[in-house]
Amino acid sequence: MTPSTTRVLDAARQGRVMAWVLAIMLFLTILAAAAAIGTAAAAGALGRELAGRATVQVTAADPPVRQATAARVLAALRQSSAVRHAEPVPAAELERLLGPWLGEAGNDDLPIPALIDIDLADRVDAVERVRTLLRQVAPGATLERHGDAMAPVGRLLTSFTTLAVVLVALMATATGAVVVLAARAGLDAHRTTIEVMHGLGATDVQVARLFQRRIALDAALGALVGGVAAWIVVAVLGWQVAAAGSQLLGGAALGQGGWIAIIALPFVFVALAATVARRTVTASLARTL
Repeated sequence: MTPSTTRVLDAARQGRVMAWVLAIMLFLTILAAAAAIGTAAAAGALGRELAGRATVQVTAADPPVRQATAARVLAALRQSSAVRHAEPVPAAELERLLGPWLGEAGNDDLPIPALIDIDLADRVDAVERVRTLLRQVAPGATLERHGDAMAPVGRLLTSFTTLAVVLVALMATATGAVVVLAARAGLDAHRTTIEVMHGLGATDVQVARLFQRRIALDAALGALVGGVAAWIVVAVLGWQVAAAGSQLLGGAALGQGGWIAIIALPFVFVALAATVARRTVTASLARTL
């Protein structure tokens, strides 16, 4: 194949329309991939943060009895092998948390429970051992695991991750479909030229390589435009997430591995387009020419 032959097949490019379509699709694909990686990271960070975290609640109407019971429970928890760390929640912190609902003057009139934050040991029976200890020391005390309270949030993040992965798969499928349509349209537009090339001794593989080159160049242009735009958007959103100072949002950072995947997507995109174009043209030529 000579450069002049290549230019003949390049003549009907339709103004690089396919390149812009592919740029938009890659832009959306990168955003969906970043969302999948970010929400998966946030779910993992949330699970690690809450793993083994729990709060013991000691209730009693009489404040002296409540404080004495809380002291006994705290001492027992610190001696238990099922607990790595136990620390009472300061009364001032409880008043600050309840202030918006009870007001400054309402705290003294209500039997506010005493709270003890604990870190459970890394053992299967840790929760059951703590509950057994509470039944022995303070039957009215309750154990609340932080992970149980935040389980709906974890499930929501997992759902978002799954949805984003599905979107990435759908966009990849749509990209392949666009390339197939473009390759078939090119074959129809150049059918006469291809017949002449076959008459001059060109093989199906050689013709397919020309179409592969043309579509790969269009895909590379689309990858450049769509990829750079998506990287900028992801970087700006990442900066805003970091600036928000939220512990949950902070866990949604892409990290080094996530950025490697995001940067590699345009290259995978071009390789996918070139491969699909080559196979489509080869299969079509084998059936019709």
